[in-house]
Amino acid sequence: MFEIVKSIEFCYGHRLLEHPGLCANLHGHNAKADVMLGSETLDHLGMVMDFSDVKAVLKSWIDATLDHTLILCKDDPMVEVLKTNGERFYLMDDNPTAENIAKLIYKKAQTENLPVVSVTLWESDSSFARYSE
Repeated sequence: MFEIVKSIEFCYGHRLLEHPGLCANLHGHNAKADVMLGSETLDHLGMVMDFSDVKAVLKSWIDATLDHTLILCKDDPMVEVLKTNGERFYLMDDNPTAENIAKLIYKKAQTENLPVVSVTLWESDSSFARYSE
């Protein structure tokens, strides 16, 4: 199996409903998503996929959807305040943990027919979550 990884950096804010610690408060992260793609064969150029093509698909979606965005659970009471004030936000069905954001990016890669193997979301330099199927 051939594998490549495209790293995409972005910033986001979130909070975790019912979290017993500091993560219950609004806070932000400088994140990095490592998107691993794989294939048993290479294309005519000798690639799994051109890195620039991965960037064109996923980075543009992350920039438009998640970058500099407050990511919240759809049940968060903050949603109405954000709507009222015209603030940028993205709603998830579940708490916007690193695990769930990694899954969100993975699912987006799948819908774009990328041969995604896993997505690793670095929430900080020392903490990451990975999603694969």
